[in-house]
Amino acid sequence: MAVCEVCGNDYELAFEVRAAGAVHIFDSLECAAQRMAPICDNCSCRILGHGLQADGEFYCCAHCARQKGRAELVDHA
Repeated sequence: MAVCEVCGNDYELAFEVRAAGAVHIFDSLECAAQRMAPICDNCSCRILGHGLQADGEFYCCAHCARQKGRAELVDHA
């Protein structure tokens, strides 16, 4: 069995995520999102969808980007 790096659960169905040369072990998608998903620089929510990015800043939506003065970022519709 493998131990989840977020919650410490020793779980037989744990899985590996490989990103940026590192290997991470999780027992659930919830723990994977807690560790891996970027955080919106405006509202601090976890970005699980496409989100928006500019100059190293991440936003969950165009509204949050506008709140931080990034009017050039728009949602895709």
